[in-house]
Parts: sequence; structure tokens; C-alpha cells
Amino acid sequence: MFISADSPLYQYILKCGFRHHPVMDQLYEVSKNHPCAMAATPDEVGFFQFLLPLINAKKAIEIGVFTGFTTLGIAMVLPDDGKVIGLDISREFTDIAIPFWKQAGLDHKIDLRLQPAIDSLDQLIADNQSGTFDFIFIDADKTNYLNYYQKSLQLIRQGGIIAVDNTLWGGRVADPSISDPSTQAIRDLNKVISEDDRVEMSMLTVGDGVTLVRKK
Repeated sequence: MFISADSPLYQYILKCGFRHHPVMDQLYEVSKNHPCAMAATPDEVGFFQFLLPLINAKKAIEIGVFTGFTTLGIAMVLPDDGKVIGLDISREFTDIAIPFWKQAGLDHKIDLRLQPAIDSLDQLIADNQSGTFDFIFIDADKTNYLNYYQKSLQLIRQGGIIAVDNTLWGGRVADPSISDPSTQAIRDLNKVISEDDRVEMSMLTVGDGVTLVRKK
């Protein structure tokens, strides 16, 4: 079910639903109050922090960094020699992230690459990195979601997990009267994933909807 962000129940989840870290809390406040406000929710990132150690994640990719809130959450649960590659095109947004990454002492685990994500993914494939990543989080421009998914499937290892954000899109995916390019792109990807026999999948109502995909 969807829970309103200003409801008492959601405030209770924010208080008791996951472990807090002071730098994460500070960065979330900055991210939440940014005019673009594109960060994942704290409960979603807390879920990832629970999930990644279960799959012994060491190598991760985040497609769409924004202010680096999820990036920091991922870096916190990777081993000291782990790495999360953050893909974005905006120095303006990612410059907000860097001081918090350094404050948390985790900037050595984060490899930020500022160019179109498709180019970075293609470069990783060209560098023989296919099948070597444990976790990939897709949360960028929706019209490229299908491209990101297909390239992520090449890069993720067998048994690794791809998490796709915003797959419920505020409920717009279920409203046939809405057909803007972003909504339709998410609908298209949801259908592709649900029929993709290369993976196991589960769509969760965490945040704005997050679909977990495990490569067989």
C-alpha cells in the first residue's frame, strides 16, 4: 500500500523502521529540501542496506546519483575494498554529495563518473566488466529505463540484484488516461521485466515503488 509521506504511520517508519546514521540524516535533509527532490526515501535506502550484505555485495552501480544519498547508503554497507560506481551528468547535484561522502569517510568507496550513463555502461561492458557486479540501482531519466535495464542485465552477475526505482510512479502507471513519455517508459519496462524469463522479480510498494530483479 502507499503511505503518505506526511502521515503519522510513515513518520513512525522513519523513526523505527531502519538504523540511522548522522551523516545520512544530514544528507537526506539537504536532498529532501532541494528544489528537484529526486532522492530515494530513507526507508528504501535502509532496505538496500539490509539487502546488500545478504548477497555479499562488493561491486555496485548507481544509475542516477542526484545528491548522493543512496550512493552513501550503499557505500556504508560495502566492505572496505568494495566500490560503488555512481553515474550522473550533473556536477551541480553531485557537488552537493561529495562533502558528505568525505565527512562519512567513505569517498574512497565511491567512483563518480560524470557523463551520460549509457556511455558509462557501454564503457564498463567494453572493459570486460560484464557479469561482475553484485547490485545495480536504476533511478535516472525514465525514458532510458529499458536501455539501462538491458545493459544492467549484461553487467550484473548471476544471482545479483537490479533494483529499479519509481516503478509505481505515484500511481500514474495504472491510469490509462496518462500517457506521457516517462509514464509510458515505466509501464513498458514493468511489462518487460514481468515477462523476462532471464530473471526472478518482485515489485514492492516501498517508496514510489521499487522492483527487485534477480538474474538467474
